[in-house]
Amino acid sequence: MIFEIRNYHYEPSAMSAYREWAVGKALPYIRAHLDVAGFWIAVDEPPQVGGKPLDELGSATVTWIIRWQDIETRHRVMREVFSSDEWREIMATNPGQENYHRTEAKFAEAL
Repeated sequence: MIFEIRNYHYEPSAMSAYREWAVGKALPYIRAHLDVAGFWIAVDEPPQVGGKPLDELGSATVTWIIRWQDIETRHRVMREVFSSDEWREIMATNPGQENYHRTEAKFAEAL
């Protein structure tokens, strides 16, 4: 099993609208199609950073984790889930594509 950790640097000033959209529209669809371990949005508390400083975007404002059997399944299912007409309709109501300053996905195994 692998885990996909997805981080979004979504515009902090638009987080209230994003939260409403995520809870009301995106999450019901995502949870119905993917094995979501959790979905989190940042709270109004400064991050604790050690080592090198963050870049100008700072910490991610949205993080979610998906469980997968293997990477091949991930690639196939993600393509199917996020190319559907239903998902396109959901994304059309997103508070703004310009609010995604950075998205990243990394893959990990449990120890």
